[in-house]
Amino acid sequence: MTNLKLICPIAGTVVLGMSLTACNQKNGKESPLNIVYIMTDDHTAQMMSCYDTRYIETPNLDRIAADGVRFTNSFVANSLSGPSRACMITGKHSCANRFYDNTTCVFDGSQQTFPKLLQKAGYQTALVGKWHLESLPTGFDWWEILPGQGDYYNPEFVTQQNDTIPRHGYVTDIITDDAIDWIENKRDKDKPFCLLIHHKAIHRNWMADTADLNLYEDKVFPVPETFYDDYAGRPAAAAQEMSIIKDMDLIYDLKMLAPGKDSRLKDTYIPMLDRMDPEQREAWDRFYAPIIKEFYSKAPEGKALAEWKFQRYMRDYMKTVKSLDDNVGRVLDYLEEKGLLENTLVVYTSDQGFYMGEHGWFDKRFMYEESMRTPLIMRLPDGFSRRGDITELVQNIDYAPTFLELAGAEIPEDIHGVSLVPLLRGEHPQDWRTALYYHFYEYPAEHMVKRHYGIRTDRYKLIHFYNDIDEWELFDLRNDPYELDNLYGREEYGHLADSLKASMLSLQEEYDDPVRFSTATDRY
Repeated sequence: MTNLKLICPIAGTVVLGMSLTACNQKNGKESPLNIVYIMTDDHTAQMMSCYDTRYIETPNLDRIAADGVRFTNSFVANSLSGPSRACMITGKHSCANRFYDNTTCVFDGSQQTFPKLLQKAGYQTALVGKWHLESLPTGFDWWEILPGQGDYYNPEFVTQQNDTIPRHGYVTDIITDDAIDWIENKRDKDKPFCLLIHHKAIHRNWMADTADLNLYEDKVFPVPETFYDDYAGRPAAAAQEMSIIKDMDLIYDLKMLAPGKDSRLKDTYIPMLDRMDPEQREAWDRFYAPIIKEFYSKAPEGKALAEWKFQRYMRDYMKTVKSLDDNVGRVLDYLEEKGLLENTLVVYTSDQGFYMGEHGWFDKRFMYEESMRTPLIMRLPDGFSRRGDITELVQNIDYAPTFLELAGAEIPEDIHGVSLVPLLRGEHPQDWRTALYYHFYEYPAEHMVKRHYGIRTDRYKLIHFYNDIDEWELFDLRNDPYELDNLYGREEYGHLADSLKASMLSLQEEYDDPVRFSTATDRY
């Protein structure tokens, strides 16, 4: 990550003597914490100004970090939407929750999840927005979800009554409306609550609210240093199909729909436009028509076309972030107005990171930094004095035990993650993990990223691509932060590679992953 901006200096490690289940006291009466967990789809840390100041300002997300903590080494266990969500809600790696990929799996809703455990601890639980686990939610007192990926305009929602209800408006606004309405009108106000607000934004194909279409059009983005990566020494990286230059669709992704023009995903884009009402469609066409006309009249090719696609992608992505940031602000303002903010842990994260042109890519999936890394910021309630950066290695399997400890619930022994509460209290545990495990399973599938697993320490990363390929990659993240120089196979790094393999095997055994490097060529 480059050009990082520190929110504020790391605070001292003041720890108040208090029960974690009762971090706020009013009138001498202990009050359990509420939890508001906001998760977006494909929102990368590069596109949050509390992490990176090069591209965009996100003042409301920055409010969360400024009033709490920013995790600077936050990662996912499987950089793909459904599997990442399954890891988050169970606190377990994909090998244990059994939701490996988006194409073949259905989440087993009968298994243990943190919302179910919170219910047993006396919490109300609710979910609104994107679920994307190919099953109906369990463990929630109230839920309302988008079917599949959902739509940006006039989306449908599936309710607890198994009805599919059409809604009018922009999806980020609607999800926020329903989240606030649940807190205000549907919950039992005598009980603590955990509300999961899961946004569709900022998922492909980045359709902005009509109110934001004209934003950022005068902004020119610097092309990433690795935009023209040739993938030398990294055949698995070369084999993907997520290149902005080759694979980003002119019509579906970049909205260049015109008579007589065709593309592979044109028929997917047109139904999205057809969802719009006349006013929405008129605003959409009014904005894009001159861009479309200019594009086809100039007909850029080669490098000019590649960089034109990059600029349009960045602008569309930023506009979608703008609406998201505005709606996060609405939630924060509501909680403050109702006197809930000081007794509520507010968490903001994404289901994984995303490529903003690095290595010439969009999408995620790889264990490389831009997609394995995910933003994680928390606004801390009364009783937690920690502020600033938390630098320890954390992973999305840690959210479940964190919420359980804050609620005073027992953390089951089979959960793979570890509670972040000591870090929120300003502690630096000597036995904190020194490495993270990652495993991506979805191949062959969209974007054609090879199956792989690996280990990341504070300095090094070892990756093994397997299944129909047998390739290893080793990176020194301190000296090669862009992961361009594969050190694997060089004699002077043999001892390091062997040490990392041993550590990785230890984690695979700890998490009981049946696919291990000694049997990695086996298919299952």
